[in-house]
Amino acid sequence: MDTRGQAWTTNPYKQTVYGQSMEAHGTHRNLIAFLLVEDNLRLAGTLEEALGQAGFAVDCVHDGHAADLLLTTQDYALLLLDLGLPRLDGLEVLRRLRLRRNPLPVMILTAHGAVEERVRGLNLGADDYLTKPFDLTEVEARARALIRRSHGHERTQLQCGPLHYDGTSGAFALHDEPLALTGRERAVLEVLVLRDGRAVNKAAISEKIFGIIESVNADAIEIYVHRLRKKLDGSGVAIVMLRGLGYLLEAVPPVPAPAAAGR
Repeated sequence: MDTRGQAWTTNPYKQTVYGQSMEAHGTHRNLIAFLLVEDNLRLAGTLEEALGQAGFAVDCVHDGHAADLLLTTQDYALLLLDLGLPRLDGLEVLRRLRLRRNPLPVMILTAHGAVEERVRGLNLGADDYLTKPFDLTEVEARARALIRRSHGHERTQLQCGPLHYDGTSGAFALHDEPLALTGRERAVLEVLVLRDGRAVNKAAISEKIFGIIESVNADAIEIYVHRLRKKLDGSGVAIVMLRGLGYLLEAVPPVPAPAAAGR
């Protein structure tokens, strides 16, 4: 890929996370994290932002060797893979992934539009193929479709009291009305609802949302929890703190509306 005028850093790992990352060694209820492998830094940044705003966590690396290393040590829901990579080309990354019998869904994003390239990638085990330039909304839609397919449509609808979560779209509704959330508020709430009534501490929430690379002050989690509590206040669902265990999402009696003053 063309990287003229772009500076390379000594650290090949970069993570921009607006959503959340998967639980290592988790079940089909794992959280949604992508590995993006793209050496065009401008395009990588655009994709990170778009996918992040859609509620996903994105680990981004810019060469095939770094990608191969992460794929042997971390769990992801989807691999977005460019082909023209330095150090190790994308098709070799894909070949090694499948040799390890890793069923991770793979979407190839590349400027290589020749039929032979597409056929080769699909034969090596890619699940989808988009040729640049592409529409960002199509990338997101195809990504969600691949995740649904890989998860077998299990556990896509969750509920805690009046709070409903759609695992396919990542949207929340409260009393059947859409709940307006920022990307990271949604990420924290998704961590909690996917725990199925089990507590999770701040460190674990931070790791799931901000990933293994970015270091984040635990106070940031308290800020997001505070904002969520305000939005859920009196609704019949609350975020409670269990001493020594962490935060828990649970249904609680709703606060009754004040009685109308008599005449």
